[in-house]
This record gives sequence, C-alpha cells and structure tokens, in this order.
Amino acid sequence: MNSDGTVCFAAIARWRRWLTYGGVAGILACGAAALFEPRAFFRPYLATYLFYLGISLGSMVLWMAHCLTGGSWGLLIRRILEAATGTLPLLAVLFLPIAGGVRYLYPWAQPDAVAASPRLQYQQFYLCPTYFWIRAVVYFTVWLTMGFLLQRWSHGEDRNPDRRLAWKMQKFSGVGAVIYGVSIHFAAVDWAMSLQPVFRSTIWGPLFASGHLLSALAFSLIILAFLIDHPPLRDVTSLSVQNDLASLLLTMLVLWAYMAWFQFMLVWIANVPADVVWYAPRTSELWKGVMWAIFVLHFVVPFFLLLMRPVKRNSTTVAWVATLILLMQLVFLCYEVLPGGSADDGTLPSAARLIEAGLVFLIPVALGCLWLARFLQQLVRRPLVPPHDWNRKAALHLRRL
Repeated sequence: MNSDGTVCFAAIARWRRWLTYGGVAGILACGAAALFEPRAFFRPYLATYLFYLGISLGSMVLWMAHCLTGGSWGLLIRRILEAATGTLPLLAVLFLPIAGGVRYLYPWAQPDAVAASPRLQYQQFYLCPTYFWIRAVVYFTVWLTMGFLLQRWSHGEDRNPDRRLAWKMQKFSGVGAVIYGVSIHFAAVDWAMSLQPVFRSTIWGPLFASGHLLSALAFSLIILAFLIDHPPLRDVTSLSVQNDLASLLLTMLVLWAYMAWFQFMLVWIANVPADVVWYAPRTSELWKGVMWAIFVLHFVVPFFLLLMRPVKRNSTTVAWVATLILLMQLVFLCYEVLPGGSADDGTLPSAARLIEAGLVFLIPVALGCLWLARFLQQLVRRPLVPPHDWNRKAALHLRRL
C-alpha cells in the first residue's frame, strides 16, 4: 500500500515479476522431473491444474450470479472475480501437458489396457484420445468466449454508464450459468472420473461445480482482506456486507459438503462393485488419514467458525478461514485424483515415488506463481470499484446504517 492508503500498483508489479520468475523456474524443474519419470508427474499436475481452473471458472460463475441478482456483496469482489476469470487463457495453455500426457493418466488411452479389457473397448466410442482432445477444445472455446463477452461488456460499462450493458450481462449470465453447468459436468467426467473408467457417479459434475464456487469465493475473500481497509474499497464497504460475504462462504461450504456426502452415501448404500472400486484405493492408512483431515479441516472447523458473528464481521479472521478452506480444497482434489495412480500400482521404483511425492508440493507452488502473476496483471488494469456499477448506491446506503 502507498502512504495515503491506496493500492501501490508498483509493488504489485514487482510481486508479479517475481511470481513469474518463480513460476517459470518451478515449471522447468517439474518438466525435468517429467522427462525423468513421466508417470510421477501427470497426476499431481492434473490435481493442481483442476484446483486453479476451479478458482477461475468459479469466479466467472460468481460474477454471473452477481450480474443476475445484484447486491453490495458483489460490488466488493467484482474486480477480483473479473481478474480471476481473466486467467482462463493461461489455463488453456497450461492444459497442453494434460492433453499430451493422456496415455500416462488414463487407462482408456493405453493400448495394452484397452486390448485386455472388454469394458474399455466398449467405452472407446467416447473415451479415446481423439474425442478427448476435441471435447477439451469445445470446453475451452465455450469458457473463453463467455469470459471474453463478460469482460468486453464490463470494460464498456466502465467507459460509459449505459444500463444496456448491465442488462446484456444480466441476460447473458442466465444462459451462461446453464452452459457452464453442462460443460463442467462433462469436463469433470473426462478429466477426473475417467481416471478409473469403471467408476460412475451422477453427482460428479455438481460436486466439482460446488468446489469451484467454494474455491473462488474463498480466494476472493483472501484478496479482499488485503484491500478492504484501504481506498477505494474502504469507502463502499460495511460490516453488513462483510457479514453477508462470510455467510455466503458458509453456504458454499455446506453445499460442497452435501455433494461430497451425497456421493459417498449413495455408493455406500448401493454397495455395487463398479462404484466401490473408486473408494478401494483410498482405504490405505495414508488416504484414510487424508480423508479425516478433509472432514475436520475442510468442513467441521470452518463450519463452526463461520457460525460466529464476530468472526464473520472481521475480514482478517474470515481470510484465515478462507485460506484453510482453499488449502483443503487442493488436498481434496489430490484425494480425488492421486489414489489409484502410478504410486499405488506397485510399478514405480522408490526414487520415482520420491519424485512424485516432491511434485505434489512443487507443482502447486509453480503453477500458483504463474496463475497469481496473471491474476495480478488483470487486477491492476482497472479501478478496484467499478465506477458505474448500479449496486454502488446500495453499498453506500448500507454504510449509513
């Protein structure tokens, strides 16, 4: 921050530069490890990629939700959501290693496995590398187009207080939310559920979508905590709006927990071997411990903290709770992706297993540096409070209450 309390964009530029250097160095190190033992690289990369993609897509959906409903809550985090949405082109590029590594990730892309399994042969009409790549192009084309249109109209609204632009964003957001819901369901099946093609779950897409919303809101509240006590956000915020944002985070947390529990409950009650196979690799002592950590740290602790009114009205405290949620969402995605992979099939030598364990920590840092650098680049391009947002009057009214 500057001495007058405003955001110091020069400092942000320095942070962005160092984040870029760190991200490039980390990616090079991860690439060297991938060349040495590709089987140890791709699953940690996929889990990390899904985490950052979830923040970006979830931010776009929350932005659309604000366009549809309005409210002072969205005014405070709108620029954060827009900047996170602006990282989608970077994520489209970062998907290339996954597209190139399908045969290391998915049994249906391995000719020997397909030849030995009638089930995989039957699934080849949908689960095959060619169709996988085509669908990925479709997903990113849809997401990038939606993000581009919203950004374009938002830029126009900054230059011209024309309510027709807000109307366009509102009308488009209703359709866009439906398109997102359909596309993310199929993307989640392609990129995560098909890691174990025998397993099937109709709740898989909603589980990922709820995780996206939770991750995006948690990240927004972390960034907001650094900005909220300084102009210009200080001039439009109020304890009431901070309380509303924390309550919304609690709602998203409960929604995500319900989806996770709903899937487990259905699999447990049905007790069908084709579904239980997904939980079988997660019954080792290590993954049981991770599961209990997710239950306690990802749900129980944040849930009870966010029930407390003093916690919800303190932006710093909420940011710490949001940080815990965000970190545990990354752990949850590792729990979803890593078990049953190369480290569990008994074919990796000890050195390669150590590499895979190291990459679980290195890849999130490397991709995180690149993603944050792009996010900061987007954040400083425009005023932190939209000058012509029609929710500004409501926010100023709440400050007087």
